[in-house]
Amino acid sequence: MIVVRLIGGLGNQLFQYAVARHIAEINGAVLKLDISGFETYKLHKYSLWPFNIKENFASLKEITTLMTLKQGIVGSIIRRILRKPPKLASTYIREKKPFQFDPDILNLSDGVYLAGSWQSEKYFADIGAIIRQEFTVKTPQAGKDRELAEQIASCESVSLHIRRGDYVSNPHTSEVHGTCGIDYYLRCVDCLTQTVKNPHFFIFSDEPEWAHNSLKLLYRTTIVGHNKADKNYEDLRLMSQCKHHIIANSTFSWWGAWLSQNPDKIVLVPKRWFKSDDYDPKDLIPDKWIKV
Repeated sequence: MIVVRLIGGLGNQLFQYAVARHIAEINGAVLKLDISGFETYKLHKYSLWPFNIKENFASLKEITTLMTLKQGIVGSIIRRILRKPPKLASTYIREKKPFQFDPDILNLSDGVYLAGSWQSEKYFADIGAIIRQEFTVKTPQAGKDRELAEQIASCESVSLHIRRGDYVSNPHTSEVHGTCGIDYYLRCVDCLTQTVKNPHFFIFSDEPEWAHNSLKLLYRTTIVGHNKADKNYEDLRLMSQCKHHIIANSTFSWWGAWLSQNPDKIVLVPKRWFKSDDYDPKDLIPDKWIKV
């Protein structure tokens, strides 16, 4: 059994699932999801339910067995008296360095608990076809989403993602991530239009009105702003159906670009993924994507 801790937004959860799915596949093991963190983490909810994933939830007993070191009765009593947290078991695998690929992870055997962000396609590239299939949405597109999907398929569609939200409102998050400025998007558009003729930009943002007022392009644009947060998977699906991609420093649009099955797709990404110098995203960006 492979248990993985899911936490964060949809993009983060997809990375966490993908690494655990690969380890489970290597070992012929059952994959189980620990979503207990969402009981106290209020910024996001468990978000993988719309997808064709292997959705098995780990019980508290299964989580505890893999996370904590077994102690005798005396040891347990002493720990409680001293109010010390349980010792972690060797089967509890915490990511050593965020955003950097650790090849040893893919050598893990059955019976581990994974905790981390695991943000690199190197963790699951070998089962890319499986991941793409399981990250399809169970229900067919309908209404406005279906109309947009048909439009996206009929033109030189380009998804352009503007991530704001807590990147702007939360001081700590803003200090770590920062936001991609309008100049970044204009440079990407200039770069893309040297190759892609007659592009149609589909602009996705958690602040669509800000995007509409702030980003003025000389090309055909459509603001995609009808889906609320509880239907972010629909925006992700629409992104993935676009032929080319301009992404933000966001795992959400990272997956929108990665899930695109256009063999000739052009993906433009910010050269500086983090505002903070504490993190190195060298393993986050696929080799064929273009840094701008």
